[in-house]
Amino acid sequence: MPRFAQLVMGPAGSGKSTYCSTIQQHCEVLNRSVQVVNLDPAAEYFDYPILADIRELIQVDDVMEDDSLRFGPNGGLIFCMEYFANNFDWLADCLGHVEDDYILFDCPGQIELYTHLPIMKQLVEQLQQWEFRVCGVFLVDSQFMVESFKFVSGVLTALSAMVSLEIPQVNIMTKMDLLNKKAKKEIEKYLDPDMYSLMQDSTDTWKSKKFKKLTKAICGLVDDYSMVRFLPFDRSDEECMNIVLQHIDFSIQYGEDFEVKEPKDQEEDTDTPSTSEQFFQGAAAD
Repeated sequence: MPRFAQLVMGPAGSGKSTYCSTIQQHCEVLNRSVQVVNLDPAAEYFDYPILADIRELIQVDDVMEDDSLRFGPNGGLIFCMEYFANNFDWLADCLGHVEDDYILFDCPGQIELYTHLPIMKQLVEQLQQWEFRVCGVFLVDSQFMVESFKFVSGVLTALSAMVSLEIPQVNIMTKMDLLNKKAKKEIEKYLDPDMYSLMQDSTDTWKSKKFKKLTKAICGLVDDYSMVRFLPFDRSDEECMNIVLQHIDFSIQYGEDFEVKEPKDQEEDTDTPSTSEQFFQGAAAD
């Protein structure tokens, strides 16, 4: 029997631990067993019960205090993750082998782990050897995505992780519950974006022709191949959480022994509102 995993990724402060806690509590209501593994050796606090904690193996503070290493916070975290990659047996012992496991891996936020370092790729390959079906869940903070140039940066970060890890990936805008009505309406265009339109909206702010040409090429790449889209995540909206979870489950075929269901916004019924339409209709009703 396969096992299932979400690699919860994203920049520091994007809400990874809050996402793990919220999904775990939501699944408890649905009578689904979901467990969380903390893979951030610099984590200080999280409010969910854990199956395994990398800090029991190695901690950033211990590495930084080692006079023979002399690492700072970022170098210390990289050292911890490299040490973790050389000790996957520890993780295997913590996970055990229970059929139909569904585990959320709360990952560190350093972007280099998902770009030019092989650590997270090695983790994915190891999980796959342990019969896990793995989905990447990349989070970005919606509060910082209300301007086009910031959005393009977020898209490239998500795309970098997707290309590096080579696994199904669902991109999520978190903290939607913290936005006011005006901001929610403004951010709607970023969920399933028309990159060329976004570029035109920002034309007046560009002073460099080279920057404009580069941005146009990036927008064309993302738009022409439909590489990146986002789902809204509002932790106060149960239906919103259901939609996010349904997309992730579909990507790894969780519950394939049951009747196969596609995500709601991919159904052929054109009368059914899309994910973003459902979310913003609810916001308007408030």
